[in-house]
Amino acid sequence: MISTMYQLGTLDSAKAFLASLLVGIAFGFFLERAGFGSSRRLTGVFYFKDMAVIKVMFTAVITAALGLTCCIVLGWVTIEGIYLMPTVYGAYVVGGLIFGVGFVMGGWCPGTAAAGAASGKMDALIFLLGAVIGSALFNEMFALIKPLYEWGQGGVVFIYDTLGMSKGTFNIILSVAAVLMFWGCEWIERRRTGQSLGENASILKTLSVAVLTLAVVLVAVGAGRPSGEQPMGQAGGVISSESQLLEAIDMAQDHIEPEDLADRMLRRESGLIVVDIRPVIEYMDYHLPNALNIPMKDLHQTLMPYRNVGTIVLYSNGMTHPVQARDSLYRSGYTNAYILTDGLNGFIERCLTPVSLRDEIVPLEIAAKIRAWRSFFLGSEAPPQAEPATPSEPLPSSLLVDVQWLEKQLNRPDIRILDLRSQPEYSTSHIQNSLALNVENLRTNINGVGSMLQPGDMLAGYMSAMGIRPTDTVVILYGDKTQDATLAGIALERLGHASYRILNGGFAAWKSAGKPIVTDLPEIAASNYAVTKSDMFSVDYMTVLEYVRSKKGIILDVRPAEYYEGAKSNEARAGHIPGAINRPYTEDLVNVDDIPQLKPVEELARAYARLIPSENSTVVVYCRTGHQASQTFFVLKRLLGYKNILWFDAGWSQWAARQELPIE
Repeated sequence: MISTMYQLGTLDSAKAFLASLLVGIAFGFFLERAGFGSSRRLTGVFYFKDMAVIKVMFTAVITAALGLTCCIVLGWVTIEGIYLMPTVYGAYVVGGLIFGVGFVMGGWCPGTAAAGAASGKMDALIFLLGAVIGSALFNEMFALIKPLYEWGQGGVVFIYDTLGMSKGTFNIILSVAAVLMFWGCEWIERRRTGQSLGENASILKTLSVAVLTLAVVLVAVGAGRPSGEQPMGQAGGVISSESQLLEAIDMAQDHIEPEDLADRMLRRESGLIVVDIRPVIEYMDYHLPNALNIPMKDLHQTLMPYRNVGTIVLYSNGMTHPVQARDSLYRSGYTNAYILTDGLNGFIERCLTPVSLRDEIVPLEIAAKIRAWRSFFLGSEAPPQAEPATPSEPLPSSLLVDVQWLEKQLNRPDIRILDLRSQPEYSTSHIQNSLALNVENLRTNINGVGSMLQPGDMLAGYMSAMGIRPTDTVVILYGDKTQDATLAGIALERLGHASYRILNGGFAAWKSAGKPIVTDLPEIAASNYAVTKSDMFSVDYMTVLEYVRSKKGIILDVRPAEYYEGAKSNEARAGHIPGAINRPYTEDLVNVDDIPQLKPVEELARAYARLIPSENSTVVVYCRTGHQASQTFFVLKRLLGYKNILWFDAGWSQWAARQELPIE
């Protein structure tokens, strides 16, 4: 079995670059030999004088179809090891029209233009430059083009499935069409030019017989499975009916064991899609790295691009819902969907429980694996946090809540309210049972850098003193600075306490709405908040420097523009981190009746779509001391759903002080 570079996840390696370079050179060489370095020959197809374009196109199609089928039949490659392009009907139609108009106008496409430019054709070079400029414009205007880019998305679609026939039958029909097209092109050229086929006739006859024979042989040896019979991922089974589905389940081909999944995620297996179908609150509390959080009702639509491509693993706390979801996907043609045995609870018990806490003796080899799994999935040797208790009323999915919602929750025992205003403001009026907290108490000096967020054990001490439990939902109120609330939120994130909410508008919104206020102090019983280390989002200056050098991520400076530009400075040096782009945190805010609030999510989404190419882009946010950047982190990660947001806590304060670090 040959493992492809796509399958191994090594497409960004030097080896892959060399392979693609050699393939590209060979591709250009054969294009040139076929006459595709001349726009005169290319446009000859429109006048029925030179049919090379049609003949080369069918040669490529039939070679790819029969060649790939041969490789699969011989067991050299698997369909899962190959990247299959999703079908996007609307984008393909519009793109095809643009491509066709360009080809008619100049006689060049990007590939032939490269071959022509290599041969010294000036018009080919102009069209090649146009393709490069067009690609750059596409990238810069992606936010506007994205609706077209996704228009008519149909996932991976096989033509033979659409036509309701087997792959083998389709190969035979395609082969017959290619042979007829070749002979037709030769006949057209002979009629238009008067040239006889001569020796080409015998060669064409031989090739025609060979192509048709190969297509029939492939059907005979089993390459022509009926439509709907797709490989069952790594399990290797074939499913075409309910009885075969039950047989696959009976043979344990419908699930993946936790240890197997842990190993595959650890080696970052290409084509592995892990899907968490739990409610968003539970997902935010803890989930497997890079798992997609998809509600069950949205599984079919969201997973369409992965239908029978790669391996889909569904999990919840247990197995009931994943089993139901997988069966539903199967009936819709998904034969690559699996369930995680014993769910997330089983995964935690079997893969993440420390060796020292296990009843049985663990062999050294397995113990080493457990340590590697814990390091990857938890970032520490700490036990995973317990599942949050089910609240008496479902929590809103958005982490921004309004006054009306909070008023209904005041008597809930699992709701804790943190008031971040000054002590005098709190003492004179506050919400019933709310707790006063000075946000600066969450920060300290670490390794000489001031105003750093405290380590998890210190933060857990604050939670214990305030009687907050890991299963509580914390509602945060701010005074005149929304970043106070988000800094408290990021402290909870460091503890793995994702069940928190921010009252949009803070205490001012509550007071403005005329809601009840009190002056008495609450009676609090201390809790024992367990220390966990769930912080996988904070980065240090060395990590940021790597992103500067590699230019693989986006660095977002959220300070006011004059500090970013260096016109003002209150640190050792003025300027910004090289390559950083500036979007001041204040641009995410709006005053409503003199109450500072975050702008509507839709408006924020449009603004950041112009800066960040996709929801999977890596973004490092920083300000001077991490305070303002915590607001941007909250907006991107928790409101807009960007997956890979990193927070540079020490920020410009540390970067400017270290003279060896570059600045702009």
